[in-house]
Amino acid sequence: TKIAELEKKWRKNPAFVEAYESMEGEFMLASAVIKARTDADLTQAELAALMNAKQSLVARIESGQQNTTVKTLQRVAEATGTSLQISFER
Repeated sequence: TKIAELEKKWRKNPAFVEAYESMEGEFMLASAVIKARTDADLTQAELAALMNAKQSLVARIESGQQNTTVKTLQRVAEATGTSLQISFER
């Protein structure tokens, strides 16, 4: 895909790699929310409605622009029929 090709090109740039790695947590969180939502076959608007929130909140979480709370992540889990699991690993 074009995205994979672009990422391969960007990964040759040390500044990109450094910036990307500094945001790895945000990307992982955003990816997990997107996966939970899409696995539940929900749009952002549908997920937001189930959470009693605005679609823009879901969009910000999925873009990595929202510094969200555990409480909000729990609402995502409940709305998508998943369980929230947080771990620290070595």
